[in-house]
Amino acid sequence: MTDVFIGVGSNINREENILSGIKTLHEQFGHLRLSPLYSSAAVGFEGDDFLNLVVGFSTVLTVGELSQRLRDIERCHGRANDAPKFSSRSLDLDILLYGETVGEVDGVVLPRAEVLFNAFVLQPLADIAPQSCHPVSGQAYGDLWRAMAVQNPQRLEPYHGLDDALARILL
Repeated sequence: MTDVFIGVGSNINREENILSGIKTLHEQFGHLRLSPLYSSAAVGFEGDDFLNLVVGFSTVLTVGELSQRLRDIERCHGRANDAPKFSSRSLDLDILLYGETVGEVDGVVLPRAEVLFNAFVLQPLADIAPQSCHPVSGQAYGDLWRAMAVQNPQRLEPYHGLDDALARILL
């Protein structure tokens, strides 16, 4: 079993898609660790705000198998295969970390670069794994987040509108 962390986001019917996406992940992978939910501005394009969180779980799937499973879940939630990189998303599921893996595996670059420069990824990762260390820099995610919050502040707002619904999914 390998511990993985997945970035989850949506800015199209975002509450519905986040809940449905988390339910599907729970059904397919079992026990999930969920960060708090955050609202953040779209990055790289003009669009509605996103809801984002990070989900941790363990899997026996390879990187390639996990990536394909996540793409299948995205498609089931209305994401088009040919959507531009910077565009609105019904559901976005990105492998952030796959154990301590570093480098390109099955077409996936690990760890995902945005872990170190997007608050909507680093803050929720630091929330659920503050003492875990980035496999390249060796720094703890909690320390990385505190440094980013001072040196490169980005708009990120806690979002509590789905707390009860997410808790019910995980029961």
